[in-house]
Amino acid sequence: MTITITAFEKSPDGGQGLARDTRVRWALEEAGLAYDVRLVSFAAMKQPAHRALHPFGQIPTYEEGDLVLFETGAILLHIAQSHNGLLPADSDGRARAMMWIFAALNTVEPPILELSTSRYAEGDKPWTQERLPLIKDRIRATLQQLSDALGNADWLDGDFSAGDLMMASVLLRLRASGLLDEYPNLAAYVARGEARPAYQRAFAAQLAINAP
Repeated sequence: MTITITAFEKSPDGGQGLARDTRVRWALEEAGLAYDVRLVSFAAMKQPAHRALHPFGQIPTYEEGDLVLFETGAILLHIAQSHNGLLPADSDGRARAMMWIFAALNTVEPPILELSTSRYAEGDKPWTQERLPLIKDRIRATLQQLSDALGNADWLDGDFSAGDLMMASVLLRLRASGLLDEYPNLAAYVARGEARPAYQRAFAAQLAINAP
């Protein structure tokens, strides 16, 4: 069955790998799976046809036969559990890899998204400049804990897994802020993820759509 995902017709980041379809593309590339991409405009995302796939009017979505999924965590878990290459063979290792997926989405990403919202959606609000240092401090506290957990290892738990894919994708959002550079082992960790051939293919595919 053909796998089809949706992506921005024109990504807000200009194709720099921050849109969430990059995570799904990366997972599909790691698993060696062919897929089609249906591009969706911002207007079309809010129309009934797309909302039938994603009730919140966002991207990406994942279609495979009768299966329709939204939310990158759910999509990544489905790909990882259905195909080789993203989860360890032993059950304990698989459980820990899934744990890191949830840690990336539930613990690490929320304050990072709050930083983006404060800067770009609330930048003109009177409280923004007072809030930014507090948000950055919360991010730093989480990054320090993650840095301690990673230590000198290449990946979070043995070999590269879906947990690393999600965590590196989340941390990429911090690059422009400079906060990631304060934790050299995390910056190197993200760079290792970006250097993987599967990521390079996913990044190039998204960038090509957004090329001038």
